[in-house]
Amino acid sequence: MTPLGGGPRLVLLFSGKRKSGKDFVTEALQSRLGADVCAVLRLSSPLKEQYAQEHGLDFQRLLDASTYKEAYRRDMILWGEEKRQADPGFFCRKVVQGVSQPVWLVSDTRRASDIQWFRESYGAVTRTVRVVALEQSRRQRGWVFTPGVDDGESECGLDNFGDFDWVIENHGDEQRLEKQLEDLVEFVRTRL
Repeated sequence: MTPLGGGPRLVLLFSGKRKSGKDFVTEALQSRLGADVCAVLRLSSPLKEQYAQEHGLDFQRLLDASTYKEAYRRDMILWGEEKRQADPGFFCRKVVQGVSQPVWLVSDTRRASDIQWFRESYGAVTRTVRVVALEQSRRQRGWVFTPGVDDGESECGLDNFGDFDWVIENHGDEQRLEKQLEDLVEFVRTRL
C-alpha cells in the first residue's frame, strides 16, 4: 500500500553497522522535517513483531536496545533470513502498509534485496544513505563484536554495495554531523 497521492516523493534507505547511529540520524531528520512530512520506517519492526508472535516473546522489549533483544538477536536473524529466502519483499511490504507521509526514512536497510525491492517498487524516488562510524565511536555507544551477528549478512550485506547516494559520517563530531544533516534536510525539501 502506498501513501495517499500515489506514493512517496522520496524514500531514503539508511544502512550502517550496529551502533553507527542509524536510528539517531533518522530521528534527527524526522524532528527537523516533522512527523507529518516524514515517516521513520524500521524493517526490523514487522520482523520482530512476527518473531515475537511465533515464539511467545514480548514484542515491545524486542524493539529497544536491551539485553532482552540481544539474547534473541542471533535466532531472530536466522528466522528472518528464512522468511526473506522464501519471499525477499516480505518485510518491505509490511513496513510500508498504511504510510501516508511523502518522505520515508527506512532506518535499517541491511541487504541488497531490500534496496532492490524499494527501487523496483518506487523507482527514481529511492535513494541510499550509509551511516558510518569508527569502531571506537561504536564501542563508546555500547557496541561489542558478537560472532554470528557482526560478521553475518545482517551487518555485512551492504559492505560492498558500491556507491551510496549519501554517506553520513557519525564519528562523534557534532558540528560535522549537524552540517551533514542540514545538507540532507535541504535535499529532502527540494523533493517536497
